[in-house]
Amino acid sequence: MKKMSVGIFGFGKTGKFVVQEFLKDSFFEVKWVIRKSKVEGIKYASTLLGFEDNVAPIYGLDNITSDFFRTNSVDIIIDFSDSNSYTIYNSAIQRGTKLVSAISKYSVEEIDALQKLASFAAVLYSPNITLGINVLLLGSKILQKIAPQADIEIIEEHFRDKNETSGTALKIAEALSLDAEKHVNSIRVGGIIGKHEVIFGLPNQTIRLVHESIYKAAFGQGAIFAAKALSTKPKGFYTMETIITDMFDSNLPVY
Repeated sequence: MKKMSVGIFGFGKTGKFVVQEFLKDSFFEVKWVIRKSKVEGIKYASTLLGFEDNVAPIYGLDNITSDFFRTNSVDIIIDFSDSNSYTIYNSAIQRGTKLVSAISKYSVEEIDALQKLASFAAVLYSPNITLGINVLLLGSKILQKIAPQADIEIIEEHFRDKNETSGTALKIAEALSLDAEKHVNSIRVGGIIGKHEVIFGLPNQTIRLVHESIYKAAFGQGAIFAAKALSTKPKGFYTMETIITDMFDSNLPVY
């Protein structure tokens, strides 16, 4: 079976875990990794991450020429860098390269640009790409429709030094049409990577949907799930939610 070739943007704290997970998965071949900072000499992501073979060369942004993506073409680009990286690889998407973007914060204009790129290739965008959080999001929306009278509160817990409110919690609030200032509760303590809980309060019972990220490798595993799903998709704009919804629909029992 021919492997799916991958190029990855981002080699920071999370990006390293993402690259590591793709290197471990036999479905993929990581052709290159691009990071912001300058790269002195020849470096391989595989070597830096403890793998034996020298694969996945690392390039700095200053190495990226106008024909880089033509001479180093891949089947899919995975983006864990920052919101303006799409301006660097947009020519590749226009030639049919698929894209999984896990950028946490895009402006309205940047999301519009991604949607326009989706007219050339399959593009999936999810600000939190872990599988569990997207199942929680979908489950919360379904439960709200089943019990619209329920009181709903969102609790997000993160590491002590995280200042801003969780973008994922804000997205959950938006999806449930809740005022985030009133219904999102933040806790900062210790070294928690990330925990989100949606509480549905009903008379005589409480329903809690919880997702907790234990290790940052979960982001890489989510990106792998997204990339595999996208491998068979035609051009268009997708989210983790739409992919999971399709899987729910195709696997529900018929009575």
